[in-house]
Amino acid sequence: MRIRLALSLGLAFAHTLPAADTQPARTQPLAESRRAEDERALRELKEVLWPKAYFEQDTALLDRILAEEFQRVDGDGNWSSKADELAWVANHRPAYDSLTFEIRRLEIFENGTAIVAGRGVVRGRDERGPYVAEYQSTNVLIRRDGVWRAIASHVSGYKRL
Repeated sequence: MRIRLALSLGLAFAHTLPAADTQPARTQPLAESRRAEDERALRELKEVLWPKAYFEQDTALLDRILAEEFQRVDGDGNWSSKADELAWVANHRPAYDSLTFEIRRLEIFENGTAIVAGRGVVRGRDERGPYVAEYQSTNVLIRRDGVWRAIASHVSGYKRL
């Protein structure tokens, strides 16, 4: 009787356990689609729109890219806010020939944050004549209401080539 009861309880308990999944885990199509959409949006923002805002001195575009709490640290350790960046763009008229950015790291996290890092190249003219310069940049972005905005940027290694 005890053996029968133990077997019955064991079998009953075994039926409450989830079956072992021998198939590999599958990514949900919606999740894949969302991730691809986010990656495209972040590439567009960092490789196209952000350089365009500085190249064209477009404060309205830069205002849409930067979150209100945005902070930037430059290679000399100087901090600037969103308001500082907008004022600089509005009042500084460099003669750029081109601004490009090449993403070397793009990570999107499930909590709606992303890291975008890479190398920027600036071609232009100043009082010393034509120049080419490069810099490294790491940016933290958050997705709010479906829109990616930059909250932090660290720029370093700026050098004329």
